[in-house]
Formats: sequence, C-alpha cells, structure tokens
Amino acid sequence: MTIYHHIALNVPLADGLLTYAHHETLAAGTRVVVPFRGRPQAGIVWAGGITPDIEPTKIQNIQTAFTDEAPLPQDWRALLAFAARYYHYPLGQAVSAALPQGLRETKPVEMPQPPQYYSLSETGRLQAAPPARFHKKAAVWAALQHSDGLSLPALKQINRQADKLLEEWAAQGWIALKNAAAPVLRPSEYCLNAEQQAASQAVQAAFGQFQPFLLYGVTGSGKTEVYFDAMAEVLAAGRQVLFLLPEINLTPQLLKRVEARFADVPTAVLHSQTAAGRRTQDYLRAMLGQAKLVIGTRLSVFTPMPDLGLIVVDEEHDSSFKQDNELRYQARDLAVWRAKQAGCPIVLGSATPSLESWHKAQSGAYRMLELRQRAHSAAQLPQVDILNVGRLKLDNGFSPQALNLIKQNYAEGGMTLVYLNRRGFSPALFCGDCGHTFGCPNCSAKMVLHRRARQLRCHHCDHRETVPYKCPDCGNQDLTAVGQGTQRVEETLRLLLPEAGIARIDRDSTAHKNDWADLYRRIHAGEIDVLVGTQMIAKGHDFARLNLVVVLNADGSLYSADFRAPERLFAELMQVSGRAGRADKAGRVLIQTQLPDHPVFAAVKAQDYRQFADRELEERKMFGMPPAGFQTAIRADAPNVAQAVDFLNGIKAAVEPQLPEDVTHFGATPMLMVRLAERERAQMFLESPSRKSLHRALGLWLPYLQGNRDAKIRWSVDVDPQEM
Repeated sequence: MTIYHHIALNVPLADGLLTYAHHETLAAGTRVVVPFRGRPQAGIVWAGGITPDIEPTKIQNIQTAFTDEAPLPQDWRALLAFAARYYHYPLGQAVSAALPQGLRETKPVEMPQPPQYYSLSETGRLQAAPPARFHKKAAVWAALQHSDGLSLPALKQINRQADKLLEEWAAQGWIALKNAAAPVLRPSEYCLNAEQQAASQAVQAAFGQFQPFLLYGVTGSGKTEVYFDAMAEVLAAGRQVLFLLPEINLTPQLLKRVEARFADVPTAVLHSQTAAGRRTQDYLRAMLGQAKLVIGTRLSVFTPMPDLGLIVVDEEHDSSFKQDNELRYQARDLAVWRAKQAGCPIVLGSATPSLESWHKAQSGAYRMLELRQRAHSAAQLPQVDILNVGRLKLDNGFSPQALNLIKQNYAEGGMTLVYLNRRGFSPALFCGDCGHTFGCPNCSAKMVLHRRARQLRCHHCDHRETVPYKCPDCGNQDLTAVGQGTQRVEETLRLLLPEAGIARIDRDSTAHKNDWADLYRRIHAGEIDVLVGTQMIAKGHDFARLNLVVVLNADGSLYSADFRAPERLFAELMQVSGRAGRADKAGRVLIQTQLPDHPVFAAVKAQDYRQFADRELEERKMFGMPPAGFQTAIRADAPNVAQAVDFLNGIKAAVEPQLPEDVTHFGATPMLMVRLAERERAQMFLESPSRKSLHRALGLWLPYLQGNRDAKIRWSVDVDPQEM
C-alpha cells in the first residue's frame, strides 16, 4: 500500500512542503531522506496519509526513514510553523535553520542514552561499609547509602576509581541502576535582598501558567541571582529551564556561576562555537528531557524541550537576539510565544529594556519587577561626567582630562575600562596630499587599518588587502591613519602607562576558543590594569576592581539616520557605565562627546532609564514608529542599485491599489550601506498601526516577489526590522 506524506525540505518554495510516497504511514516529525533534483536530501515528515494534489505517477518514494530516532515533537513543529508564517519565510527552510547540523544530514544520528544513576540495592544496604582506613572507598559507599541515585561523574568526583568499585559491587548484587534520579541542587551561598526575594517569589507564584515578566534592575542589582533562585525551584521539581543569552562571550562567565549553583543538573550549552557533533547530541538530550537546563544564544529558542517550566532571556534588549539573514526571527519574541505555548512564565531581564518590552510592561501586557538598588551593599551607582570635547585638542581620541584620570586611577590601584565602539587600528587610511581614502572594492565602506597584521580589512564583507606603501592617486608615501580604533587606543595607553597590564578586547583579540577564559583568569589574578574594549565588553561582565570607565567618541551613532540610534546609544552607555564600581570601590564614568546637550547624555548622567524611555516613547508615538506602530522592510539587491530600486517600485505600483487603508507604503531608497559584497541594495518600508493589516499587505507582496524570474535580483522580507 502506498501512503503519501508532506515532507519539509530546505528548498525556497512558498510552503516548503513536497509530496513523497512510502509503503507505510510515518509519524509526523520523523527524519527522512528523499530524492530532490537527483540528489538525496534530508527532510522532516510534516504530515502522513495525505491526499496528493498532483499525479501519483509523478510522486517519488522516500528513500530512507530514520524510524529508530525519536521524532521531532508536535509543539516544536507548531513553533516552526508559526515562525515561518509570521516572518514570511518558506517553512522547509525555517525547519532546516532550526536544526543542528547532524539532523540536517542524510545519515542516521545516534540517540543519546539516558544517564544511569547508581544506588545501593536492598542487598547492598544490608552489607557492612568498607573499613574507614579505606577512606575514598568508604566515601563512595557512604554517598551511595545516603542518596536516591548518583551519576558516575558525580561519584568520580569523590573517587577517581568509582567505576571500578561500582563494577566490583555490581558483580556481588549490591548496586541498583536506574535512568532517572531526583535532582540534587546545591544550596546557594548568596542571600537575596528584599527586592530580589520579592521578584523571585512573583515568578515562582506563576509556575504552571503563562506569565511574561520584565525584570528591570539597575546594573549590578543582581538579576542573575533572581533568575537562579526561580530556576532552582523549577529544576528541583524535575522540569526544564531555557536560558537565553545574547552573546557567546557571556557564556563562560555565566557557566562558572551555573556550575557552582547547578553542578549536578544535566546541562546543555548551545551556541555557534559548540562542536557540531556535541551540539546535535545536546539538542537531542534536551528533546528527550535528559538535559534539564539549556543555556544558549538566539538559535537555542528552537530547542525542543518536552517539560519546559521556565524561560529566561537575559539582556533582553540586545540586538543580537535578532537574526539578520535567512529566517530573520527575533528570539526574544519567539521565546514569549513559546512560553505561552508551554504554559510557563518567562522572565525578560535588562538594566535598559527594549522600548518594545518597556511599552508592554507599561500597558500591562507584561508584569514589571523592579530592582532599584545594587546587590552589593557597598556598591553605589557610578558618578557620570559628560565632557564636551568639541574644542579640545585630543591625543588619539583622549582628552587631557581622560588621560589624567587614567593615570591617577592606575596609581591608586584601580582598574580602568576604555570603551570605543570600533575595531581595528584606525577607521581609515588617508592621503594627506590628495585626500584619497581607501574604500572596499565590494562595499560602500572604508577599509579599516589593522597595523599588526599589516592589512586593510572591510568589516562588512571581510575583503583584505596589504597596506599600500604609496597613494594610488598621487604617489604620496606619507599615508596617515585617521580616527581612533582599539589598536590605536591600546598603543596610546602603552606609551602613557608602560608598566601597566593592558588588554584589548574585540572580535580580533578574542577569536579563539580559549581567549575569553584566559582573559578572565588574568583579570581575576590582578594582571590587568586597563581594558580597551568594544561593545563586546559593555554588557554582563562583572569585574570587582573596575572603578573607572572612559568612553571615547560616544556620539558617533547619533549621526545615523536610524531612529533607534538614541535607544542603542543609551543602552550601550548605561551598560558600559554599569561596569564601574560594582564592589566596594566608588565608580566613575567619563563620557567624551561633541554633543553634550543631547537628551541621551542627560539621562545617562542621571542614570535614569525612565527619563529616557518616557521621552523616547512619546517621540515614537508622535511618528507612529515601533513600538507605537509596526514595520516591515522589503529589500532587494542587484548588480546596481537602480535595478534594485526599479524592482521594488514596480511591485509597489502593482500592489498599492489593493493595500489596506491603514498601511503606509514608502518608495524604494538605497540602503545606508548601498554596496555590500559586490552587490548594491535598496529597501522599502511598509508601516501600519495594525500588525494584522501589515501581514495582510505582505500577503499581497509575496506572490509578486516569489514570481521574480530575474536571476540578477535577490529579495528578502524582514518583519520587525532592527536595522535601517
């Protein structure tokens, strides 16, 4: 008998589902291998027993069905169906994007075996304990005697020879084995203050039901301890927790705290630097309920978890939660949808919440939990000074005041962070004779000088060139580096403080797996006196000695056409300011700017998020911008920008008469960075106060976009875009 199935394949079809035949009905969620255009491809059974809408003789057979593997669960499929629908992306490609590499391949995967837990059998409990002189052997016996079940790794921490002892005792019938054990949680050494306790209790009171919380707390207020306190209750009940982080570099420091608190909880860590095989196994462990705590970056929001009891999104404002290519999802928003699906609470935490989350908390859609004071009793919010450098002579970006503060802080034994949101030795190489600057041949961006590598690099497409010895226009050999980059700042500081320990932190200096671990070791050993960092160091890190932050070129982003630029700058400055004075030393922040009267700086100086958010929301409401309205960007790229603009405007003319009345349609314009990787880009925005109307408008656009037959033009749809 022939049974027809819909299979989700990684192909750019509208619904991504193709029909294949099999001799028996396969469960939805089963991985299969099917022929597609003459090649085998992995797919997921989306539905079985369907009636085909094409001629049965044209339907090919499923080649392999991995029925020994656990199928992907129904709630996971519902999540992917929603994501594909909401972000207007082909379902099959969305499914592929959500799977680890091992599950996208055409070969079987080994299902992880449940860990075994050891205890003494009834016969074993009647035996005499080993003599006390064999103290390590006796310690293992005592641990088994007083436990309902311990894993082999836990027993090996007591005695490295535990496996041999277990083998010996099992042969005598003294050991009982089982596949699950009551979770063992170590008591916290941290004592929550009244605000933290109230926040944790509110979350715990919502267990078993959907309730979104916005945990708004000043930097250093101990939000992580609130997360941990609530997580401990969920894990103690044997349920699962999903903990989302914006950046990979926040994971090592957090993991150390997790290991101290949840050492005996089966944990999976999922991010892009996890080895592919390990990531696949951890994904499956979570799906089978073996991993109780899942910690990961944005893609982890798609991890199947059958017994989800709590979701935490740390630094929820961070733009890293938004995927900027292919399936352009916002992990924070999907996490909220997922919490509703699972019927569990979700905690969104930040010292500088996104205006979207703040707006929802103000309207009552989210419940606000607030931490107004720093967790460390001696820690105070830093003193923030705004310095107008418009008429000052700067030394590689440093004002005399900044250099004096850094010297003084070093002399007094303090630690300084010099913050600059820019990588490289300098933003540009410049010819002083003819004014030539070195642009990327593929992008509309200047290349950045990396002095140590002796290269010019494009930070958008990664084009690289050897530094030229003369200007290609006039032949001048005296080429000048203009502006400040992290390497240039580092060299200036080495001249200022030749004896100091100075470390630069950017994507170049932390590219290797162990770079962060080595940096933390050096900081905690007191070997670092000055950190030079980009936005990677601005959030989530806690360094006790750090008591001075100097911010260079603070207002660069305010010249941007992006309406979110003030929000991003405020969050950045508040986060980086929050690194100062987190222990018993008073903190100080010096922000250099040429726009000292901008409202962003007044709010940062006051360390007042409400002041900033209320003003910014009023402005957004006035212009109908998110979160007061909704946006979608439709983008196209082509060999030249005129082709991209004409493509979008042509569809606009066809669609416009059919648009809902409350949807505003703007003409196509070149993107801020027009040229990228040898292609030129244009975009068009659709805006509406109604999310429903906006999606209806997109439904009108998509048939025209999908009908594009010009191979030179590529297009994409970005719902709730974060970039202009």
